[in-house]
Amino acid sequence: MSILSPHTDTIRLLRIPFSVFLMPVFLLAVSQAGSIDIYSALWSFLIIHLLVYPASNGYNSYIDKDETSIGGLEKPPMPTIRLFYTTLAMDTAAIILALAAVNAFFALCLLLYILASRAYSSRQVRLKKYPVGGFLVVVIFQGAFTYYMSYLGITRNPLPLTASNWYILLACSFQIAGAYPLTQVYQHKEDAASGDFTISYRLGYRGTFAFTGLMFGICTVFYYLYFTSVNQLNHFIMLQLFFLPVVVYFLSWFGKVLKDTAAANFKNTMRMNMIASTCTSACFIFFIFLKYTL
Repeated sequence: MSILSPHTDTIRLLRIPFSVFLMPVFLLAVSQAGSIDIYSALWSFLIIHLLVYPASNGYNSYIDKDETSIGGLEKPPMPTIRLFYTTLAMDTAAIILALAAVNAFFALCLLLYILASRAYSSRQVRLKKYPVGGFLVVVIFQGAFTYYMSYLGITRNPLPLTASNWYILLACSFQIAGAYPLTQVYQHKEDAASGDFTISYRLGYRGTFAFTGLMFGICTVFYYLYFTSVNQLNHFIMLQLFFLPVVVYFLSWFGKVLKDTAAANFKNTMRMNMIASTCTSACFIFFIFLKYTL
């Protein structure tokens, strides 16, 4: 039993700092948006990162009642019904604020994201237990869909579905496709015990790393196609430089796992997430800086 109060435990299980790992997609959308509505962009950022993402984390924790490490928490407290109602309140607040501060289309996108997130975790649907179906839902909604939704919130206008924009949507999804299995690699035993045969579990430890490398490779191709199509080859080159620490750590970690699968643990997974998120966010913030200073 946690020595902390139920209120504190509820806040911890929302894992608000973990939302940082999903921030790069929004920053990329800011860096590529042609016209930014500052008021709408700020509200969109706050709604997505301080309400929708934490509510999704909290709902997942409430349903799974994890007793072992989860993303952002090495020793999670046991959730209570208070957490469930908190996530409902946060999702409701997100939709209301989206309608008031942005527009109805953005609110609809948020609703679809929330429903997909709930379907992933809920016991009634439990997409999480399907290795391919669950994987595709995460890849689409945390990748391409989030970029589209973020662009909409930032500009108040839908993303034009041109060839170049399809490239960046696919780049976002393949980036998530590479990162997502790694977030599951330390949970194989726990997931299998609960009947959640995730894609990482099906691939195995070494297979997960090989698959991640393939997904990141495809992601790089789509980033190249996008940035060359918008005459920003220099941005693609800079992106590779920012990604270099991620590649170095990934290969080093993979080498350790090849020698001993015990290296596929919570600590190394969180370190990978932190390095990848920090480098990617820094790159896109740099793109934003260049956009408004040159």
